[in-house]
Amino acid sequence: MGDYRGVSEKQEKTSPGPDPSESGANGDGAGTAETAPVRPVIPAAAAKRANASVIGMIVALVVSIAAFLPIILMNPLPKSDGFRPNIDVGAVARNATDVAGFTPVTPDTGKSFTSNYARWESGSGSGVPTWEVGYLTPNESFIGLVQTRQSNPTWLVQQTKSAPVTGTRAAGGQDWELRDTGKGEKSMVLTYRGTTVVLTGSAQLDEFAELATAVVQSMDANPAVTVSPSASTAP
Repeated sequence: MGDYRGVSEKQEKTSPGPDPSESGANGDGAGTAETAPVRPVIPAAAAKRANASVIGMIVALVVSIAAFLPIILMNPLPKSDGFRPNIDVGAVARNATDVAGFTPVTPDTGKSFTSNYARWESGSGSGVPTWEVGYLTPNESFIGLVQTRQSNPTWLVQQTKSAPVTGTRAAGGQDWELRDTGKGEKSMVLTYRGTTVVLTGSAQLDEFAELATAVVQSMDANPAVTVSPSASTAP
């Protein structure tokens, strides 16, 4: 019995344990594995399928463009001068006549000038009721027409943007007062047959003269204002 125990103790003492050298080797390997960069490898078949998908998309896009390009070329976009509202200045003027107390001017410029608005303003802000029309000139400039029978110096300065009088301009057989701001905008003013007309804008003087001539012709065709300015300012 004593021998058996001695053998057992000897066996336990001589049982193999972990080799320090092996442990160190394993530790070095693990450290190397952690620091080494991971480089994913795509199988050749998968890479081929991915390339095939991209090429297919490009081919489909080219085919779509080739299919629609002839249609676009055969139907070019229409040339447009922009939106031009069709304002019946004469109809608006007829509706405003009773309220205005005079016949508003409706200059006939043929098709060279286009109106983009026509309205009667009651003068709630300025105290001066006015007939107003906006015109686009053949050169795509703008001239605003304002007519009233209750003009006053303060209102006139406001309408002409405080521009000084720089001379006169003959149009329609009448001498219009010319006021120029020197910044591109100018005004032509005429008091005639009971009302005052102010043309203001950035157009050239020849376009001003053309519109002013049509204004005088319209004023000559309408009854002169001879009554005192007592018409209602309500719209």
